[in-house]
Amino acid sequence: MFSTIDRYVLREVAGSLGGVTAVLLAILVSYQLARILGTAAERGFPHDIVFALIGLTTLENLMLLVPIAMLLGVMLALGRLYHESEMTAVRACGAGPERLYLPVFALALPVAALLGWLAFVVGPAARDGAEQLRGRAMRDAQFGMLEAGKFRTYADGQAVFYAEQLGPGGRLENVFVQRLAGERVEVATAAWAEHRVLDGGSTQLVVLHDGERVEGVPGQPGFRRIRFVEHGIPVVVPAPDAGRTLPERRPTATLLASAELADIAELQRRISMPVMVLVLAIVAVPLAALRPREGRYARVAIAILLYFVYSNLLSAAQVWVEKGQLPAALGTWWVHALMAATGFALLLRQSPASGWGRQTRARA
Repeated sequence: MFSTIDRYVLREVAGSLGGVTAVLLAILVSYQLARILGTAAERGFPHDIVFALIGLTTLENLMLLVPIAMLLGVMLALGRLYHESEMTAVRACGAGPERLYLPVFALALPVAALLGWLAFVVGPAARDGAEQLRGRAMRDAQFGMLEAGKFRTYADGQAVFYAEQLGPGGRLENVFVQRLAGERVEVATAAWAEHRVLDGGSTQLVVLHDGERVEGVPGQPGFRRIRFVEHGIPVVVPAPDAGRTLPERRPTATLLASAELADIAELQRRISMPVMVLVLAIVAVPLAALRPREGRYARVAIAILLYFVYSNLLSAAQVWVEKGQLPAALGTWWVHALMAATGFALLLRQSPASGWGRQTRARA
């Protein structure tokens, strides 16, 4: 049963966590919004795809933000209590720093559970959906922006399209097309051209009307010149998800059934996200303790530095597991154990039963 102090601390930490998460998410979403809108304006992405990409990338960012938001949220909330001497009154009532873990973990446990659901279920689906949308948008935009007065490349740079002006009915007039087929070069000019989409978008067709085509190998004789009334140039577009499927996009059930090192490393990365929330909650409680006359934000820089060391060690451990340089059974767990031990060591220094704690208070 929560006491009045527990409920008060829980309310303070929850409010601080929500505020920090909202601020960090707003910053990252603003950056993503600017980047996606810039790409969309350059490549001509449809509006519905742009909004869907923003939503999916927001989910991905949220998973990255929650651990550091938990660390900063606990530190800012408890730091205010220390700074305004409220924690002095709490300790005078016989509640040591260990008692703070009850309200802190009452919040950290459901947050970790929510983050685990995001990491195991929502995250892979969001990443896969974002990659498919991005691939389809780039594929469609590659042909959807054939406009007058601009050179456009397509087919992986093997073809160049140019139209001098836009005529009646939206057709492109005075068209120039160059294609590479091995060593052979094909150059076609036409009075006008139109763009057709076949097979649900998997095949794009540029149809030239009333023109001629010259083809041959540069530096060799035997060029051929052909007059045509209508000439279609088909381009088969690969599927948006063609190629190697990244482990980040695979469902968690697939990773659990896989023996590939890359899949094991990705699975441990997903497990690390909710574990980080709990470990950082352990570290945040003793790290938030301020000495008299110490500013409320005095240890925020230390907390951010500690978080970056923690996250970079996790990333390094994941790479080592993926390359077989670290046993999969050890994986990233040693990083969590090291950081948790750091938190308990900081707590031990503040414990009234510890000689270190008495020395620290005496110096203060």
